[in-house]
Order: sequence, then C-alpha cells, then structure tokens
Amino acid sequence: MSDYHINIFYSDEDAGYIADIPDLDSCSAFGNTPEQALAEVEQAKQAWLDAARQSGKLIPPPRYRPIIYQLAR
Repeated sequence: MSDYHINIFYSDEDAGYIADIPDLDSCSAFGNTPEQALAEVEQAKQAWLDAARQSGKLIPPPRYRPIIYQLAR
C-alpha cells in the first residue's frame, strides 16, 4: 500500500518550512528545518486519521501525486 504524498516547501512569510498532505484536508505542519516539518506533519497525519476514525469520517485513499510522477510513467 502506498502512503500519502507529503509536500515540503520553504515559506518566506513564516520563515520556516511547511509540510502538507494534499489528500487530507487541512493537514499541515511547520518546522524550522525540512526534517522537523516532516516529523511534525507525520504526527499531524496520525492525529488526523485518529480523529477521522473516532468521528466516523471517511478516510480518503492516497491519490495525490505531483505531475513529475505522472510524466515518468
């Protein structure tokens, strides 16, 4: 099974790194380094999935893939 794609980018406005998971609505995190942002978004992902399970919310399958992956096929 594939996992959710994670985007990590530097934000001048926030003066740090943002990590987000496009398949999970509003699932993102901040870090001072890319590694810290990744660790934080992994925790946010687990919290998002736990909350969705507890509330009976539909958990979307991993689908998002950047265009670069689509072109490589």
